[in-house]
Amino acid sequence: MPVQPLRPPSAGRAAAHIGLFVLGGVVALAGALVQAAWFPGGLLLGLVGAAGLFLGGSYATRSRGGAVAPAAGWIITVVLLTTARPEGDFLFGAGAGSYLFLLGGMALAVICATLGPGRRPGGGSARLAK
Repeated sequence: MPVQPLRPPSAGRAAAHIGLFVLGGVVALAGALVQAAWFPGGLLLGLVGAAGLFLGGSYATRSRGGAVAPAAGWIITVVLLTTARPEGDFLFGAGAGSYLFLLGGMALAVICATLGPGRRPGGGSARLAK
């Protein structure tokens, strides 16, 4: 099949990606609060929730963009939560759990975006040549 020109996404697909972006921010905020409250279990819960959203978004939209949209929302929210405010308040403390949450979530975002269903050459399914 020859290369097709790019066309804008449908309104439904664009709305799904925007919703996944916002949901990624919500999951990041919830994970940030849970990982600090219940250290070993909360950290795992926050990371499993993020991975489930990334991979679920990828499968729901049947594209890798479905994993990238919530991952972008997650990363932007986490980076904004790490900055200190003028009052001296911050959400992440300097501890092993916070760093594991930050780096683990970013690694999961890359893994889920890579492993998610994407366009495959040859019509969507890999066939062995005989």
